[in-house]
Amino acid sequence: MVREHHPRVVAIGGGTGLSAVLRGLKHFPVEITAIVTVADDGGSSGKLQREFRMPPPGDIRNVLVSLSEAESVISDLLQFRFATEEEHYLDGHSLGNLLIYAMYSLTHGDFVQAIENMGTVLNIKGRVYPVSPVATVLKAELLDGRIVTGESQLATQGSPIRRVFYDAPVTAVPAAVQAIRDADVIVFGPGSLYTSVLPNILLPEIAAAIEGNIHADKVYVCNIMTEAGETDGYSAADHLQALAEHGLSPVCKIIVNDEAIPEHVLARYRAENATVVRNDFERLEALGVQVIRSRIASFTDGIVRHDPIKTAASVYAIALDRL
Repeated sequence: MVREHHPRVVAIGGGTGLSAVLRGLKHFPVEITAIVTVADDGGSSGKLQREFRMPPPGDIRNVLVSLSEAESVISDLLQFRFATEEEHYLDGHSLGNLLIYAMYSLTHGDFVQAIENMGTVLNIKGRVYPVSPVATVLKAELLDGRIVTGESQLATQGSPIRRVFYDAPVTAVPAAVQAIRDADVIVFGPGSLYTSVLPNILLPEIAAAIEGNIHADKVYVCNIMTEAGETDGYSAADHLQALAEHGLSPVCKIIVNDEAIPEHVLARYRAENATVVRNDFERLEALGVQVIRSRIASFTDGIVRHDPIKTAASVYAIALDRL
């Protein structure tokens, strides 16, 4: 029997990593749903959260831009940040964040509807949902036993992260839960492990929907480089281990970078206490995960990023197997 729809791909995360995957996926025949963390408490997002008690819009802004059919036209506009010679209350705010706040006000504080409306305005391909309709406060227990509050503080404490958690109940957006239940492929990452990916799966309804969808391929797009203060020294298997320890049901596939990274780029990252994520294939095999090796790295101005099209192509190849 011929399927009447394209493969349904749900991408879960936040930050620039999730945006890169989505920027590529919109060029493939898939139904896209993005589920985005609302734990950011730094920068413009943090200011809007504290001043107007709205969920932080920054990660969602990046996702909306990446999925817009008019991305090349509006990206610079929405990413524009105000900066004045004299101190001004607009300094540091991006125009996109302020537009989301305006839509939030017009919808009388309905953040989910505000994002839906922004998606319509920007003519995005797919749907975008915050994982929760309200801001969340992320906490971490460090290896030295300290408890740290606030997403922006987690990687600056000089001690490895043992676990992240919420100390109050957090409710998931029902549409996001349903999208996971209906998905053919569920993608986690790439992006900051403890502050972009894991905050989403800490919500009980999200975790239950992931575990309950026994038909979907669950795929982790592994980071290419470690992050100082967050995943120092982590291998690919270490990333999966952290996901498992936070309650994620077994990932069946992992996409790892197989592209050589130039020495001058590595030197720049070493100066920032970051290194290549090791592909420890024996441990990955022992975990029972299928490893997909792909040349998905791109280099711009000495910075390593996931190439949007190459990464999305790896995800699409998995989605095709679901037809």
